[in-house]
Amino acid sequence: MNNYFLYGITVLIWGSTWFAIHLQLGVVAPEASVVYRYALASVMIFIYCLLKKQRLRFSLRQHYQLALFGVCLFSVNYYFLYHAQTQINSALSCIGFSTLMIMNIINAKLFFGTRIDTSVYLGGLLGLTGIVILFWPQASEISLSNATVWGFLLCLVGTLSASFGNMLSIKNQSDGFAIMPANAWAMGYGALFMTLVLLIQGKSFTFDWSVNYVASLVYLSLFGSVIAFGCYLSLLTKIGAHKASYANILFPAVAVVISTFFEGFTWDTYTIIGFIVIMLGNLVLIVKPRITVKESPALT
Repeated sequence: MNNYFLYGITVLIWGSTWFAIHLQLGVVAPEASVVYRYALASVMIFIYCLLKKQRLRFSLRQHYQLALFGVCLFSVNYYFLYHAQTQINSALSCIGFSTLMIMNIINAKLFFGTRIDTSVYLGGLLGLTGIVILFWPQASEISLSNATVWGFLLCLVGTLSASFGNMLSIKNQSDGFAIMPANAWAMGYGALFMTLVLLIQGKSFTFDWSVNYVASLVYLSLFGSVIAFGCYLSLLTKIGAHKASYANILFPAVAVVISTFFEGFTWDTYTIIGFIVIMLGNLVLIVKPRITVKESPALT
């Protein structure tokens, strides 16, 4: 597919999934919703691979790698993001998740020995400054009981897990893993791990048959997981990780627009300035991406 088409689809879908996640909250435990989402997505991709006659076999060591990939990107990541959205709305969650670009660059340095340009440090500083401005009304009266601050911290932990998943995705592709078969297994492993988390916590697999829940589940599984991840990981292969990460700049913009219309998200001075500074930081990161990855990844 055309790279611009892949990019546009990724931005539009992932920018809107934050509101869909919001519709999942309430009746069903977040852990169960994550299991439903990725179990369904895994089945869809397995069927696709069988129809396309794509090879689904991996060695035992490769399955271990896929399981770790699935736990980071399709399980732990969403466990924290779903719980974060019980405390904060979808727009703020998405803005917090936009720091994924900063985390990816730092982790790429740690795991792959990338060389980082000065502009990266400037972009990171701007991003952190924007976060402080955005949440200054809450941060100035910070307490562990403050729902907004707690929700944002959960969002950052989930984002860090997603970044580790991105690093594992780079490792998978460098090892020659086909995107869709790898996603099929990884999403299945992610759903299995979250099932264990749910059972250990003593929670049950309830289900909400309301239109909002069922529709959001189908949307998140098919569009948010199968299609969007397929497009994004294809971009990683076709144009490289730093260019594919451009999408992180527009996710919050799409989410904020949707949240403004459907969740009553209101803008104030801190929101506007913080949002602009975060986006400016991300722009600085990608204007001069001068990042090179060594031929032999350090991640094993």
